[in-house]
Amino acid sequence: MNAIDQRTRLLSALQTQPVTTLQARQNLDVLHPAARVQELREAGHRIETHWCTEETRPCRFHRVARYVLLSEA
Repeated sequence: MNAIDQRTRLLSALQTQPVTTLQARQNLDVLHPAARVQELREAGHRIETHWCTEETRPCRFHRVARYVLLSEA
């Protein structure tokens, strides 16, 4: 799976709603979301990072990034 395909899937998802790191990995098969977001930013897309806490299983919480697309290149 190449980075171009991962960026395409991630950008498509961001066009409809914010995406967390966990969602990108589990639902979009983007293994390193932060790198793909950085590449999208370098291509001119304005993406904000909001930090949040998500529960991955009962009583197990992780601090994750929630990416929000503000505008496209």
